[in-house]
Amino acid sequence: MILYEVTATAEAQVRSAFETFMRETHVADVLATGCFVRAFFGENADGIYRTTYVANSQEDLDRYFSRHTQRMRADVAERFPSGVTYGREVWRVLQEWRE
Repeated sequence: MILYEVTATAEAQVRSAFETFMRETHVADVLATGCFVRAFFGENADGIYRTTYVANSQEDLDRYFSRHTQRMRADVAERFPSGVTYGREVWRVLQEWRE
């Protein structure tokens, strides 16, 4: 299992619009690519958002990067040309525990 995490720091004036866009549009669009099996969207007390997309394999993530990333990032940049900064990381799950 591979986790693709995107952190977004949104300035106060765009925070509400950014959160709405992520919750109502963007995450669903990313999942519709078929490259991920689920996603989580959260925030911390400082107004930093984190979206975690779960892929079954590195091949699925690579397919997302090669076929969809440019379009998805362009859509976000068009809607939020300023006021949001991003960080991205890829994590490989070594082990999972469940209650």
